[in-house]
Amino acid sequence: MRTFRYERGTDPGQAVTLVAGEPDAAYLGGGTNLVDLMKLGVARPRLLVDVTRLPLDSVEPLPDGGLRIGATVRNSDLAAHPTVRRDYPVLARALLAGASGQLRNMATVGGNLLQRTRCYYFQDVSRPCNKREPGAGCSALDGQNRDLAILGWSPQCVATHPSDMAVALTALDAVVEVLEPTGAREIPLTGFHRLPGERPDQETTMEPGGLVTAVRIPALPYARRSTYRKARDRASFAFAAGSVAAAIDLDGPLVREVRLGYGAVAHRPWRARLAEEALRGQPATEENFRLAADEELAAARPLAHNAFKIPLIRNLTVRTLVELTEGSEQAEGSAAPERGR
Repeated sequence: MRTFRYERGTDPGQAVTLVAGEPDAAYLGGGTNLVDLMKLGVARPRLLVDVTRLPLDSVEPLPDGGLRIGATVRNSDLAAHPTVRRDYPVLARALLAGASGQLRNMATVGGNLLQRTRCYYFQDVSRPCNKREPGAGCSALDGQNRDLAILGWSPQCVATHPSDMAVALTALDAVVEVLEPTGAREIPLTGFHRLPGERPDQETTMEPGGLVTAVRIPALPYARRSTYRKARDRASFAFAAGSVAAAIDLDGPLVREVRLGYGAVAHRPWRARLAEEALRGQPATEENFRLAADEELAAARPLAHNAFKIPLIRNLTVRTLVELTEGSEQAEGSAAPERGR
């Protein structure tokens, strides 16, 4: 691990100034991802700016009925928050599915959004990786790519974003509040993470040195009928092989409105807009749910080892929407019991 300097942020503006002034600087929140990458030699910051004591740790109701969540709110606190459990159960469930209790007690909202891919080759400094070293090549393209992208990838990178929380927030039309060297800005979460294109090392649309300060969720009354479903190789301490975040509003037998997010399929949390459009105004039937998923997945380009993700996401979509529309006991207003990652 490279020797580094440590500074404690005293206010958001000072923290941004410190990081923007040092090309090899990083923000330190819970450290659940960054410290691991430093131990592996993937991240080698010369300066760490600790933001854990900045006044960004509140969950506040908004005048329009939405919710503003500070960037340093711990994942465990957010998952247990009464308003989140009642009004946005999809978010509570995603957080509970995302990590063990010990990790949730450390991980922050801002850090969760900014965590980096778990691609084997990104974490192995002996192997070429365009995300780690632009221009080096992508070892995963023709290597072990079982857990990697089927949507939106480029020849430069086939990595996936690992966050569960971000998938739920994508489905909820969340907005990320950031403070950048040029000032404050708001970025819809669907435009916050980038697809890889030619520069997979550029993972977000923030300016260099930008700091996430909060996430804002709009009022969405029918989000009380929402849930998150995650498929993984084992019941605990496993990242998703595929996941679905869903919220649905019914008008009798018809779908009035729906929100869908997919996880573990792309370089960013994937908003399934084609599937949503296919469902609006249609009967809420298992067959229509399947057809809508197929509409979204028609653009999928599976790699050598991950074609299974197409039927997996299709089946997760159908099962999740059936659960919500059949009015199961947990479909509205309650989070799932705690389980590990």
